Amino acid sequence: MSPTGLTADTRVATLNHLAARLRILSVRSTTEAGSGHPTSCCSAADVVAVLFFAVMRFDPKNPKHANNDRFVLSKGHAAPLLYAAWAEAGAFSPDDLLRLRTLESDLEGHPTPRLSFVDVATGSLGQGLNAGIGLALNARLDRSNYRTYVLMGDGESMEGSTWEAAEAARHFQLDNLCAIVDINRQGQSDPTILQHDMEAYRARWSAFGWNAIVVDGHDTAALLGAFEQAGGTKGKPTVLLARTLKGKGVSFAEDKPDWHGKAFKKGEEADKAMAELSARLLPSPPKVEIRLPDPPAKAPAAARPVAPPEYQPADSVATREAFGAVLVKLGEANPRVVALDADVKNSTFTDKFGKKFPERFFEIFIAEQNMIGAGVGLASQGKIPFVATFAAFLTRAYDFIRMAAISKANLKLMGSHVGVSIGEDGPSQMGLEDLAMMAAQPGVVVLYPSDAVCTYWLTALAADHQGMVYIRTGRPKTPILYKNDEKFTLGGSKVLRESAKDRLTVVAAGVTLFEALKAHDELARQGIAIRIVDLYSVVPIDRATLLACARATNNLMLTVEDHYAHGGIGDAVTAAVNTEGVKVHKMAVTEIPHSGKPEQLLDRYGISARHIVEKVKTLLS
Repeated sequence: MSPTGLTADTRVATLNHLAARLRILSVRSTTEAGSGHPTSCCSAADVVAVLFFAVMRFDPKNPKHANNDRFVLSKGHAAPLLYAAWAEAGAFSPDDLLRLRTLESDLEGHPTPRLSFVDVATGSLGQGLNAGIGLALNARLDRSNYRTYVLMGDGESMEGSTWEAAEAARHFQLDNLCAIVDINRQGQSDPTILQHDMEAYRARWSAFGWNAIVVDGHDTAALLGAFEQAGGTKGKPTVLLARTLKGKGVSFAEDKPDWHGKAFKKGEEADKAMAELSARLLPSPPKVEIRLPDPPAKAPAAARPVAPPEYQPADSVATREAFGAVLVKLGEANPRVVALDADVKNSTFTDKFGKKFPERFFEIFIAEQNMIGAGVGLASQGKIPFVATFAAFLTRAYDFIRMAAISKANLKLMGSHVGVSIGEDGPSQMGLEDLAMMAAQPGVVVLYPSDAVCTYWLTALAADHQGMVYIRTGRPKTPILYKNDEKFTLGGSKVLRESAKDRLTVVAAGVTLFEALKAHDELARQGIAIRIVDLYSVVPIDRATLLACARATNNLMLTVEDHYAHGGIGDAVTAAVNTEGVKVHKMAVTEIPHSGKPEQLLDRYGISARHIVEKVKTLLS
């Protein structure tokens, strides 16, 4: 671990010098910015100095090197410390740190993958270790010897997602994962709940099956020994519980409350801090060479095209079931496709993938936050993770979805069991807000297939698309609408019924599309012609087709959806066409539903064929 040619004492002195440099650069950059978290940087500076300049193997000029050790700053507010470490390692000029938190710089207040050396966005606390799970699993998949290090704050250890990750790391025996908890005892507004009760921390992590090492986070020699022990531990992950002081090295802020998120003011305050920190520098420090990684392994085989499905016109298949079938086909065609489950694989049909590709299937159990976080970690290393659960259960992981969007993660989410059409299980299981939830995030593609063929091709398109995709699937079996070789596009739609006499356009997807088709047939018997559009792509939306249909039907549209009224298909269509004078009426679920038979619930909540017929006749009258 030691830099070549340095004695033990010289090595420690050099790393102490580098820690002082990291503190100085963190203070200088935050003072120039007038904002930031210098005291949070100071507490962890010794840990980061030891990691970057004695322990980790990485190429500063090639942060995406496949065998670089990975570092995740879960306590993202200490971003200036991360930036300082990469600058000292030679990735960029330390002068660039003075542009911290400015619009012209990607050195933002919290790290994002706009920077090549950041794998995942952090800053919403309690998410770094979850991403670390994915990074460590990826190393195992690739048979790489890189290690993953996650630096956490003690305050964020209150987050339940941290313990979801701790349990998963034990379950997967991730001995290539090392967490470090910076236990500086000072939270934002109060001391942390355990403060410096190091035995309580050790007992908790040990109880979760981790190799828990209590260490003085400002003792460089002790840190070196602890990281060496972590590297030699087999069969379980390691956590270094580092006792530190917030604001270490700055006398007026060290271990003092009310300094969280406060930059030192230019002038006397900052000058005093810089003078105290500079006194710790060596006059002539030895040069430390970064430990470089091993050469990259052989690249995985290229993906092959997916063969068309083989559904028969008389088949009746749930879209969730079709998703499971095509996922297997994608796994056969592309070795980068992986799948994650939260103990519902026999309902989302991802169990088919798990049986065919057990090494690429990760059972995360009932821990949706950790499932999303691990998926983001895998995606950051080039995998294509399909993460599936009930749409309703994705709501508990929404902050992880939000952060995944900030990471621009290549993550594919599938939410099943949507709407009142799931039936007897009742409202706690009904995904009725998922379209609004997913469409709110910039850059996320939102798809809503209605039959098995559409599901097949949209899932294949999702795998090919670079970026996050959400696929909404249903529980009931539905008829086959399309031929197996039908073409679909992200941002497309299909006009299923049209004539020159159409007086109104109905836009639907999922189960309500079939209700709309029934309504079309009933209205046709009454001499009323309407147009039917399958809006299988909600985001991006097919504005051109919608406008063309509206202009052909008196600028009158009706949307029907098994979703709450706010943020669903109705709002998406309205936003697409209302500037052109098109009047959009919405039919959706408008109250908390009850248990019942699917057909009863569709009718009870006003989105069945009968209600569509009545609404159309009312609008046309």
